[in-house]
Amino acid sequence: MQTLHVDVDTWLHRLSPRIKLLALTAFGVVLFLTSSIVILVGANVIGAALYLRSGLRIAEALKRLRPILISIAILAVFAALVGPLHAAVVTALRLTALALFAATVTATTSMTAFIDEITALATPLERLGLLRAADIGLAIGLVIRFVPEILDRYRAIRDAHQARGIKVRLATTLAPLIILTLRDADNIAAAIDARGIRRQ
Repeated sequence: MQTLHVDVDTWLHRLSPRIKLLALTAFGVVLFLTSSIVILVGANVIGAALYLRSGLRIAEALKRLRPILISIAILAVFAALVGPLHAAVVTALRLTALALFAATVTATTSMTAFIDEITALATPLERLGLLRAADIGLAIGLVIRFVPEILDRYRAIRDAHQARGIKVRLATTLAPLIILTLRDADNIAAAIDARGIRRQ
């Protein structure tokens, strides 16, 4: 499996995963409490500066964000068509800033640190009998690990369609993408059960 973590040594990498996750949560709340374009632009500048300090080359950094930025642009255009332009701009700036900060956290935090921290944060809920902390950490870790895998599968399916002269459409790419993803998910679930990682 691939990982979004960049294995370099920066002050962001040395920062506690808990601090980064709590800061990301607080940052997300603040973003959705303000509609000031000036503040949101400033948040994007800070987010971009931090993201480019994560150890990624500029080309790779942009490549990682391309799918989400395209999605945000499409959403912003739709919002501008059906509502006020100011609201569309605010929405785009909010989501872009949040994406930059989230990308910074995932690039500077290893998967093991993610799972350990989320498990620790979920432990109080386990004591209340609401859930199993280890299962929550494992589930979120697998979701994060699956993101680049799914993107790579989509690109492979798209390239195969283009090589055969088949027009790339959602109807022709979605089914094989889902099948491949579910097959791998089933294999991973079997491996987890075989190793007794989850408690029964």
